[in-house]
Amino acid sequence: MIFSIIQAVLFIAVSVFVFVNAFKAYKRIYRNIMLGQKQEINDNPKQRIKNVLLIAFGQKKMFRNLTPALLHLVIYVSFVITQVELIEVLLDGFTGQHRLIYHAVEGTFLGSFYVFVISFIEVLSLLTFGVTIAFLWRRNILKVPRFHKPEMKGWPTIDGNNILYIELTLITFIFMMNIGDGAKYFKETGHGYGFALSELLVPAFSSLPETVLTIMERIGWWGHILMVYFFLLYLPRSKHLHILLAFPNTYFSSLEPKGYISNMPAITKEIKLMMNPEAAAEPADANAAPVKFGAKDVFDLSWKNLLDAMSCTECGRCTAACPANQTGKLLSPRKIMMNTRDRLEEVSKIIDANNGEWKDDGKSLIGDEYVTVEELRACTTCNACVEECPVTISPLDIIVQLRRNLVMEESNAPAEWTTMFANMENNGAPWQFSQQDRLKWAEEG
Repeated sequence: MIFSIIQAVLFIAVSVFVFVNAFKAYKRIYRNIMLGQKQEINDNPKQRIKNVLLIAFGQKKMFRNLTPALLHLVIYVSFVITQVELIEVLLDGFTGQHRLIYHAVEGTFLGSFYVFVISFIEVLSLLTFGVTIAFLWRRNILKVPRFHKPEMKGWPTIDGNNILYIELTLITFIFMMNIGDGAKYFKETGHGYGFALSELLVPAFSSLPETVLTIMERIGWWGHILMVYFFLLYLPRSKHLHILLAFPNTYFSSLEPKGYISNMPAITKEIKLMMNPEAAAEPADANAAPVKFGAKDVFDLSWKNLLDAMSCTECGRCTAACPANQTGKLLSPRKIMMNTRDRLEEVSKIIDANNGEWKDDGKSLIGDEYVTVEELRACTTCNACVEECPVTISPLDIIVQLRRNLVMEESNAPAEWTTMFANMENNGAPWQFSQQDRLKWAEEG
């Protein structure tokens, strides 16, 4: 009895600490995303829900490359299904009981169903163990090229491996818990729980002293829950935050046709006035903020752009498909998203250090430290990166907004662009001759 009370008190204390700190971390992420500009996204909810079911839940876009898709599917399904066993672990922890659900349904149909579910989890866990080894091999031995681009040096590579090590450790603890518990139960009753895989090892371990089995089971049980709690706290600092954000990001993704680039209201207004000079312009609002073209820093991007950046899985499919990157140019759509997230994190730290207020640090998203001019100019706006992203992120939207700022706010454009823009403004075409002379080429023959 005393041990049950100690377990419950200790478990509740650890749980409160973890959930309080996790709440603060996830609240901070929400705050950071909402630093972006307002953007209304509420059209066609049926299509958006369908996208979530097919793309986020159904992993539809992952299956363009079958091998990694199948490997990822095993881990994804295992992650979802194993939460069933986690429910019992949590209940046992809060109540100080042991196998609370099993003993509540033991000897009934639900008891048989319980054994089936845990057996299924064990099979999935074993498959996941093998898949995790395969992922480590692909990243570190086979060295798949998209995992070894310049932007992946340092923390991104460490982070990707850390999650895989956590998975291996968690699976090990699950089997320690089930085998130790099963062997102990076998010594008490003459039969085990009947789980598919751990039951095979129960006879070999049942000869160990009960104290050893208890310690083994407790290490597995506490190791299981502590790894889950560690993952919960680690997630906000990892690219694996997409486990949570992929769903809202897919829901709020653009439903416009590929290749659509939104217009700037201020420019649209000016064009309409040019086309119809007789139209009276609306009176200017003296209190209105000055018009800004494009985006220079994370504050100028929309909250959806920042959600994109926080949802990035760093899988590199966008960069692998980018024709500019394939031809040796500096542009990497993945790097754009990673740099946007890094700049947002830097801004967040400054806000936290100044009691919730932003103080200009003299930096911006555009610059050698984050996104360079050369990278922005290399983009062909082909949408390959948008098409490939498994969670419907749009690096292109951020690139276009940053490039608009360069050209329209900073007048930072190649001489060839400036000449073309001037010709289009004056002559209605990219070429430097009047509209009346456009068809003279046809008369030369």
